[in-house]
Amino acid sequence: MPRAALIVLISPQASRRLDHAMLAQGALACNRAAMNDALNLAGRILIALLFLGGAAQKLGDPVPVEVMIAGIGLPVWLVWPVAAFNLIAALGLIFGPGVRQWALILAAYCLFTSYFHWQLRADPWQVTIMVKNWSIAGGLLILASSGPGRFVWRAGVKR
Repeated sequence: MPRAALIVLISPQASRRLDHAMLAQGALACNRAAMNDALNLAGRILIALLFLGGAAQKLGDPVPVEVMIAGIGLPVWLVWPVAAFNLIAALGLIFGPGVRQWALILAAYCLFTSYFHWQLRADPWQVTIMVKNWSIAGGLLILASSGPGRFVWRAGVKR
């Protein structure tokens, strides 16, 4: 069977414009990917700062947290493993590996701890903290679904 070929003749100027347009599209896609990765890292750092601050607060002055957790019937020594968890999880969220897993674990942590803030709902500030925890959990779930991007330490990967 004979094959038909379609030959398109374009001027050299049109060819150059087409080449430049294709290069611009490629550069735009590359810049968009780099921007998405940078925004992802910035978001991870901002969320992690909340947990780093919580760890610093618990380690620096545990008494207010001990009073709060004793007020809902939990042992005060829980402040120490929670502080360690906050610190380790925040660093895991920033650096990885396992950013998706840390995001899921922290989302569950935020939802779980909301229950304790609800127990103190007579204080309107505690209700605000509970709603903030839900919002943070939502952001962490989005992070878990999108992944960490390129800016993450990956164990065993040579650079």
